[in-house]
Amino acid sequence: MEVLVETSARHIHLTQEHLEILFGAGHELTVKKMLSQPGQFAAEEKVEVVGPKGSLKMSVLGPVRKATQVEVSLTDARTLGIKALIRESGDIAGTNGCKLIGPCGEVEISEGVIAAKRHLHMTPEDAEACGLKDKDTIALKINSPERSLIFGDVVVRVSPSYATAAHIDTDESNALAPEGTVYGTIVEF
Repeated sequence: MEVLVETSARHIHLTQEHLEILFGAGHELTVKKMLSQPGQFAAEEKVEVVGPKGSLKMSVLGPVRKATQVEVSLTDARTLGIKALIRESGDIAGTNGCKLIGPCGEVEISEGVIAAKRHLHMTPEDAEACGLKDKDTIALKINSPERSLIFGDVVVRVSPSYATAAHIDTDESNALAPEGTVYGTIVEF
């Protein structure tokens, strides 16, 4: 099966509490652009993420979440001076924290900085058609004009609220040197 492969750039998910500290009481995220996953969007709001060695401006993704999470590439983590553990989204226990600065305030989070594990969102119908289930691990072959790659350790995430698409970070995407819309093929599982 061929699947859409998208590059997930550095971004942050905020709780409502942290959103209001950073942007003011009662603040709601402003939709800039809808994303491929249903109900998910890039917001107009940006946050400065500060680590021991540097800082980066990051887009906020909505809607708000139960836990604040900063998703970076390993290169971004080096820029910040933070060791980002490779984790699935939402698995932030025991990860490192950072300082967040918004126009109205600052928040120090004790955990939540991760490099997202590469993953494949799938609808239940597409997963069943491929003989896959939630939390399976696969490999994706992605063709590129000059730097085709096979990415292993791609975790499958199945939900009726997903659209089928794989997500890799900017370091992984840059290794491919992709052009235009990118598709990958499941080659082992």
